[in-house]
Amino acid sequence: MDFELPEELVAYLSELDEFIEREIKPLEDENDNIRFFDHRREDSRTDWERGGLPNRDWELLLHEARRRADRAGHYRYPFPAEYGGKDGTNLGMAVIREHLAHKGLGLHCDLQNEHAIVGNNVGLLLMANYGTEAQKKEWVDDLAEGRRGFAFGITEPEHGSDATFMETHAERDGDEWVINGEKTWNTGIHAAQYDLIFARTSGQPGDGRGITAFLVPTDSPGFKVEEFLWTFNMPTDHAHISLTNVRVPNEAIFGGEGRGLQVVQHFFNENRIRQAASSLGAAQYCIDRSVDYAKERKPFGKALAENQGIQFPLVELQTQCEMLRALIHKTAWGMDRYGPFSQSERVSMCNYWSNRLCCEAADRAMQVHGGIGYSRHMPFEHIYRHHRRYRITEGSEEIQMRRVAGYMFGFMRQAAPKGVSE
Repeated sequence: MDFELPEELVAYLSELDEFIEREIKPLEDENDNIRFFDHRREDSRTDWERGGLPNRDWELLLHEARRRADRAGHYRYPFPAEYGGKDGTNLGMAVIREHLAHKGLGLHCDLQNEHAIVGNNVGLLLMANYGTEAQKKEWVDDLAEGRRGFAFGITEPEHGSDATFMETHAERDGDEWVINGEKTWNTGIHAAQYDLIFARTSGQPGDGRGITAFLVPTDSPGFKVEEFLWTFNMPTDHAHISLTNVRVPNEAIFGGEGRGLQVVQHFFNENRIRQAASSLGAAQYCIDRSVDYAKERKPFGKALAENQGIQFPLVELQTQCEMLRALIHKTAWGMDRYGPFSQSERVSMCNYWSNRLCCEAADRAMQVHGGIGYSRHMPFEHIYRHHRRYRITEGSEEIQMRRVAGYMFGFMRQAAPKGVSE
């Protein structure tokens, strides 16, 4: 059993570092762009005059960083070569996402909105796997270039964790479907031209089959953004939307009629392992910064690092990082070898533990740094506020633990059949 990372992957991390220093850091430093990352970050990123939406200058800066990364051949790393990618692996993405987050807050990687120079373009991933030939022809280039995209309308005001009980429904009317319902936490809808709406088209509440995904234009009659929900971490692009007799053609179905939850589960498994790796990287950043500070800070004539009250909590966090890193690498490797649904149990383990660990590491970093750690002049409060959300979204940690228990006690199978929710 070999635990060494592939040589080409290690070399690629160095290539990314060189690219960041050559193109991304200068962009971050010019025209006071650093305001989006220093103590002014939350205020600078938020357009308070537009109800707390992301500031347009902030989003344009992120777009420019992604454009440069794409031009350099990095942004599409995980995608097949036919889409301009590097045929990247799940293991590669996990290692890269941890590496970028470990470098700290910056234009190279800002996890508040999943921005990174190596893209987590889930829309393109799903289109490549589930789109019809006509949909691929229409969408792939635009998704890859960032010219347009779609949001995900899954969660509902009355139904969060269990998507099989969604009340949004669609009924066939000739060559069209009529959709009625509501969605909440519909992230990115302020800029998305389409929303991937999941609606029940057959079956009963609780059934895994019978839920269909539709690509719905956001300018459709009857599609309305009711409000943007303010959160612990601003700016906000999380909307509550409603659909009243929204009509779409049959060609709008994505992933097959009645098989929408297959699309959801693929998205969740791929995204959760990457997100777990990002949380691990952010946790390691907090630990490393705390160790460095403890060596430098000398109250009462001796370094904080000499106190076991400082050492031991950081030792425990570091131990958890090492164990989690091994599990993330093993899980991502298993996904590459046996398929994205083969490691669902371990994906859930990685996800809920890494998110909790990141919050604990950020909290400990604030404690070690004292008053300056609590201030916005250090990044720890930002890391805490952002990663705290992942203990709830895309499956709360309780749901992740429930999934693990399902596999342990025989209530669930490791590889879900197509169209059946895990």
